[in-house]
Amino acid sequence: MPKEVIRVDGEDKMVREDTAKAFRGVYWAILSLAAFLLIMVILFFSGILKLASDGELNTTPANVERNSRP
Repeated sequence: MPKEVIRVDGEDKMVREDTAKAFRGVYWAILSLAAFLLIMVILFFSGILKLASDGELNTTPANVERNSRP
């Protein structure tokens, strides 16, 4: 069975190919989750800052609908 080298705690370990793929898969999953959370936080705070800069924090969807009708 083919072997691959992975780095664990600063040491190189020789493991089977499927174990190395699983090891890398866990890191990709954690990295993807962290990136998703970072994007969500950025979008959340950008929306809050936009609301705060408009000066109309008490506007409800019903009021917006009533004011936009001709």
